[in-house]
Amino acid sequence: MVLHMKFDSIAELAMFQQLALQADKPVYIANEDDTIRVDARSFLGLFTLDFSKPLKVVTDSMYMMRRLEIQQRKREQSAEVR
Repeated sequence: MVLHMKFDSIAELAMFQQLALQADKPVYIANEDDTIRVDARSFLGLFTLDFSKPLKVVTDSMYMMRRLEIQQRKREQSAEVR
């Protein structure tokens, strides 16, 4: 499964990495053209990506996908309130 995400802060990236550590299956994050793909559990590896653009989260973990979708909904709702 692939989910497209945009990270706006180091805190969001750290939260994503913590979720990846809890996932029951491997989680990868890649740039749009898949030239760079890293293990999302590696905090240092995450910094090889360009976070000014949307990235792809690739995983077969339903746990991870559900958690990320919940986070995205919360982010969208807080943006609507502002």
